Amino acid sequence: MSRSVVGLDRVLTLLAGLLVVAAGAAVAAWGGGWLVQVWAAAPRTLQLRTASDAFSASWWPWAAGAAGVVAALLALWWLLAHVPRNRVGDLPLRGSGRGGRLALDPSGAAATAADVLAATPGVRSASSRVVRERGSLVVDVSATVEPTADLTAVVVAADAVTADLRQVLGRDDTRARVRLGVARRARRQRRVS
Repeated sequence: MSRSVVGLDRVLTLLAGLLVVAAGAAVAAWGGGWLVQVWAAAPRTLQLRTASDAFSASWWPWAAGAAGVVAALLALWWLLAHVPRNRVGDLPLRGSGRGGRLALDPSGAAATAADVLAATPGVRSASSRVVRERGSLVVDVSATVEPTADLTAVVVAADAVTADLRQVLGRDDTRARVRLGVARRARRQRRVS
């Protein structure tokens, strides 16, 4: 969620809260008879004739439909603006100016790290993604390991891959997370004739 959406949420929440408090205070003052002291033209009774006339007018269904479409579009925009986006785009490299002329796509380095880990004996497959979590850049590598794999060798390979990844990305805010899952059954080896 971007800062502008968070700022808009806070402003709208403040305005809605103030409106609810003001409406509640006005209703309480009107019910107690104190509203006339502040607002001399305050009605003593509610007249709903104007509202019932509006509901029976020929333009009302069209106006209500248009208001409903606008409200639905605003609600859809609001929901989409609140979808968490923790994917990472291009990262500026050291030596870049404010324009960020030198950039690195971290997903390529993460995919290569997953491929290197997948080439380790005993690792069936590996995938990776780069996300932002709590202000840090996290390379999340998931690997499926054969049940018969040498876990010590897999862990050593995972450590080497994460060290290489940190060096390639060249950033202090980079973290790596390797998740190993063990396959339920060993893969059958094809016979070569």
